[in-house]
Amino acid sequence: MFSAGESSGDQHAANMFNELKKLSPGIQGLGMGSTKMRQAGIKLCFDSSGIAVIGLIEVLKHYGEIHAALKLLKKTILQEQPDLLVCVDYKEFNLKLARFAKKKGIKVLFYVSPQVWAWREDRVVTYGKAIDMMAVIFPFETAYYEAENVPVKYVGHPSVDKVHPQQGKIQNAAKFSLRLDKPVVGILPGSRENEIKRMLPVMLGAAEQLAKLHNGVQFVLPQADSISDELLQRYLSRSLVKVIVIKHQPYDVIQCCDAIMTTSGTASLEIALLQVPMVIAYKLSASTYFIAKKLVKSRFIGLPNIIAGKGIIKELIQDEVTQENLTAEIHHILENTVYRMTMLSALADVKEKLGPGGGSKNMAELVMKMLQPGALRL
Repeated sequence: MFSAGESSGDQHAANMFNELKKLSPGIQGLGMGSTKMRQAGIKLCFDSSGIAVIGLIEVLKHYGEIHAALKLLKKTILQEQPDLLVCVDYKEFNLKLARFAKKKGIKVLFYVSPQVWAWREDRVVTYGKAIDMMAVIFPFETAYYEAENVPVKYVGHPSVDKVHPQQGKIQNAAKFSLRLDKPVVGILPGSRENEIKRMLPVMLGAAEQLAKLHNGVQFVLPQADSISDELLQRYLSRSLVKVIVIKHQPYDVIQCCDAIMTTSGTASLEIALLQVPMVIAYKLSASTYFIAKKLVKSRFIGLPNIIAGKGIIKELIQDEVTQENLTAEIHHILENTVYRMTMLSALADVKEKLGPGGGSKNMAELVMKMLQPGALRL
């Protein structure tokens, strides 16, 4: 049984299940997720696209839906008695679900550790009591769990395997009607509804300014599966610049870009793996940001910077997220060759640090080890 509450977790679980089917063709999966998990053949008992929120205020606004999802999954565990519960990210929700499952005698594998290196290191012990195994995606994370004798395994980052364009840059440019002799700027406002509401308007404002600075500049937006057409068009219909929206081909779109405006999180890491210069911007509600600022000890919010251990990508946080600042950084990337090449060199180092991949396959093998011999229900 799987529990994934966000777009990235939905993708990770789907990739893992596809690898599992290769190892055990008759295996069955059910749980909470969204489009990618459904396409992989996992039976969904709850669609998580409506509860993919981040931040205290946002969670409170969706508390009813989140509570209903948790209640349903607990009921499903009791009814189905799965051989293993795989919790994919979505930390606080899945911690509660893991505790429940463990008390009912269900083995629990947690995939993607909370960022204990950024804040609340004591969570290692808390999670250790609720799970049977923690699967981490960064090599430096194992030490935190080993220090508290919590079973842990580094499986590799799943993005390394899945971030591959389906076609070459020239073919994709032709398919998307893009001119490669003119700048292509990507707009990645996030995969959650609240992110779109906060980030897309300011990114579109920056796009309008960039259009005045760069003759013929083109804008592309790879639409996340979790975001509706209606939500995007609410903002794009008022934009003074043309934005080409492309579905289901994020890596092909990213590959065509000369620079990208993106939110933090998995998207920034995927852009790094595709070696495209970017600026990372993120904005929370004022109250959520106030709390986070008190708790978070990491110097950076962007995964490329965290992995590099230094600021290789400019980060704009909260009040710094303005169309003027976004415009200035994208303009700098497009115009300053030395700056651009320095960033590309640093991104190559990040890609090397993440290793050769195999994350989804490694997870599938770990799942099979945790399943009892002959068990085919997950």
